This record gives sequence, C-alpha cells and structure tokens, in this order.
Amino acid sequence: LFRSQVVIDYIKPAENSFPEKTCATINSGGINVAEALISKGFATVLRHRQDDNQRSSKYDDLLSAEARANKNGRGLHAKKEAPVHRVADLSKSGDHAKAKQFLPFLQRAGRSHGIVEFVASGSRLRLFLPKDTCLLTFLLAGISCPKASQVTRSGQELPGDAYGEEALAFTKELCLQQEVEVEVDGMDKAGNFIGWLFINGKNHSVSLVEEALASVHFSADKSKYATVLHNAEAGPKSRREKIWADYEEPKAQEETAVEDTERKVVFSEMIVTEVSSPSSFWAQSVETGPKLEELLAKLREELEADPPLPGAYKPRKGDLCAARFSADQLWYRALVEKVSGADRVHILYIDFGNREESRVSDLASLSSNYTSFPAQAKEYHLAFVSAVDDEEWTSVAASNLQSLVLNANVKVNVEYKVGNQEFVTATDVAEGSDVGKALVADGLLQVEKRREKRLAKLVEEYLDAQEEAKAARKNVWQYGDATADTATEFGYSK
Repeated sequence: LFRSQVVIDYIKPAENSFPEKTCATINSGGINVAEALISKGFATVLRHRQDDNQRSSKYDDLLSAEARANKNGRGLHAKKEAPVHRVADLSKSGDHAKAKQFLPFLQRAGRSHGIVEFVASGSRLRLFLPKDTCLLTFLLAGISCPKASQVTRSGQELPGDAYGEEALAFTKELCLQQEVEVEVDGMDKAGNFIGWLFINGKNHSVSLVEEALASVHFSADKSKYATVLHNAEAGPKSRREKIWADYEEPKAQEETAVEDTERKVVFSEMIVTEVSSPSSFWAQSVETGPKLEELLAKLREELEADPPLPGAYKPRKGDLCAARFSADQLWYRALVEKVSGADRVHILYIDFGNREESRVSDLASLSSNYTSFPAQAKEYHLAFVSAVDDEEWTSVAASNLQSLVLNANVKVNVEYKVGNQEFVTATDVAEGSDVGKALVADGLLQVEKRREKRLAKLVEEYLDAQEEAKAARKNVWQYGDATADTATEFGYSK
C-alpha cells in the first residue's frame, strides 16, 4: 500500500444546487494523482485566470502534463476515434424489463467478479461487472439492514434508522472501490438485483450480522447460508449489542403462530435423462415427451434435407442452437455455455441435461420454430441428503444413483426450495422405492436435517435408515462415523 498525502488547495463555496466542495492535491506513492491522469489523456485541466487563487497548487505542472499528452496524442487527445466501450446501465430505477434480460445469465454464472462503484447504505451498492459489461444496483440478500440518512435532489434531508450511518460506514470501509464476488439470486420489482456479496472470500451479509448492524431476514431460511447467518446473529442478540439494544424475547403466548404442518404431495412423473452428481439429476416430463420427439424429428429432417454451410453459424455464449451429439450423430437443441477458441464450444443439451465440448462445425442456427418450445430437461436435487466429503465415495454414490434412475421413470415431489433449486423425493415407478432413502440405507449418502415441522416425519425415516446403515457399517460407515473424521481431535485441519 502507498502512503497518500493530501494538500487542501481551496474550498469552493456552494452554488446553484451543488454543495460546498473541498478541492485538494493528492499524492500517492510520490505521484500527483491529477497529474498522472492528465498526462495519460484521461482528464483535462480546468482553466483559471492568472489572478485567481482558487486553483490547484500544482496548476503549472498540470498544464505541462496536458501539453505533453496533447503533443503525444494520448487518450482524449488521440487523433483516431476512441474505442467504444458499451456498458449496459441496469442501475437506473424503473428499468425492470432491461434488467430482467440479464437475470438468467447472472444467475447461471454463479460467482461473478465485480467492482463496487458506490455504497448507498449498508446493504445497497452499485456494482460494475466487467465480464458482463453491466452496471447494476445490488441489494444484499438474507438480512434487514438499517437505512442511512439521505439528501433529496431538492436538498431535503431524510432521517435514517438507528445505526444506519454505522452500517453505511462499515460497508464503505470494506467494499468501496474494492474487487468483490457476487452471487445473484433474484431481482425486485424495481429492477435491483438481490444476492450475496463476498469481500476477500467473506460473505458481507454475515459480516453485517456479526457486527450487530443487520438482522437475519426470514428469506434467508431458504438459502444455503441460513445456518451461518443464524449462528452469526445469536451472539450480538444475546449481548444486546447495537440494533439489539432494546430487543426483548417474544412471550410464550406469541409462539402459537400457525405453521403449515401438513406435507404437500403433488407427484410429477418424469424420465431421468442425466445424473449430474451423487444427489442430483436431470429429468423430462413424461407428459410432454411425445411433443419433444415430434419436434426433434422435424428438426433432424430439416437439417438433413438442407445441411448447414460450414462457417455459417458463429456461436456466442447464451445462444440456443442445434447441435450434433457426438455419440449418435443426431441433431438436438443446445445452449452455448462457453466458446473456447475458434473451433471449440461447450454446450448443454437443454432437453436432456448432458454437456459436452463440441466443434463449431457440428452446430447450426436454430429458427424460432424450435426455440419457443420450453427446454424439457430440468435439474432436481434429492431432498434431505448429501454426499460425504470423500472423492472415492462420491464417485460410488453417483454411479449407484445412475444405475437406479437413469432412463427410468420416477415420480418426484418438491419438498422444499433453496433459491432456484428444487429439492425432491424421487420414487422409482417400477420398484415403488424412495431413491434418496435407498442410497442412505446403503450407506452411500448422509442425511441433512430440516427444521420444517411438515417434513419432520420424513426426515425421521431418513435418519432411521442412516442409523441402520451405520450399525451395519455399510460403505461410508464401514470404519465408523465418516463425518467425524474432520474433527479436531483427529488432528484434521484445513
């Protein structure tokens, strides 16, 4: 880090609707920042009269730097036209339709790198995402954060909430002009994106909760960060710190809130087309299967009769296209996920869920006749289960799930959702058995508990199956409790 030196040159009085400004010369690492910007042609000098003292103490140096930049044709002074950098500004309030177009791409991207350009409050920021060339307003998910005071365009000051200024200062200090990572979960009605922001790998929603500058919002319970958020909140709440200073425990009679204790069962019959992990798979609806077959048959007939010209199709990330599957050389609908070099493309077959790296020559453009029919493959995750943290057993569990369900008909019931992911119980139509519970009983998957009362009975059945597998020392339990190997008493550390 460079030590910066600030010399205040003058104070510009308030005028029109602009507030008073303090103007200064800033030196960082021995370099005048303003002079450096001007010398590269990124800025120009404000002209002053000779008798005007309201100017930079390095005014002559700035003029010399501008003259050099002009002579060398740098930046603003270049003779040729400056390259056009198009940035989609999604931060304008009310432009919901434009923001909605970017939402699916940002959600599929997982973690995206960004730069914090402005901090409006503890949980509201403006970000620039270089890879997606967009500017957006980002709201931190999973928390309720006090608002800071605001000044309207007319100059009226709107008071903020208690600890709103502290929350704003905390977020500014950590995030402003810093590189961050974000996961986009959704979007509100105003076109603001909602999700999780990570600074140096730390979830900033969790940091605000730990500092008693935010509380956990009920929506956090649907996220994968629910446990860590509630744990972070417990300490400050018990110590009555900051926003919890006047907190009172709810009275006993208030705990009689009505909760949905009935588990909803609405089965959908699917055929499994791809197994993507030990506890997740892709499946098509049996009901719409004939329509898909008819659509693909028509697509293949059309492309066989009029083959695509080599080089006619230029794939771009996010495109829907036709792709020739390497295993059977037949045409299917696909989504371009990544373009690697001039001739290699990573694609997802949207009606089956499988992926492969394909040649550009095996792709073709897809007409609107084939894009309006929705993607038929959907990814599901087995409810209440997860794989153990062991590469070998993860592979064995995935192989067993594949042998149980691939190309088989299953009935799925959505038990709960986490973000956009649906967690289901899957029943083999032929055998009538619960697939997830069967893998737990074979000692290949472990049980993840849920707190919902409506799921308590089902979770208990899964736990009973796990205890039987442990007692019989099946597979991952053959040497005892596999989850205990990471305990500190075994000398494990990361």
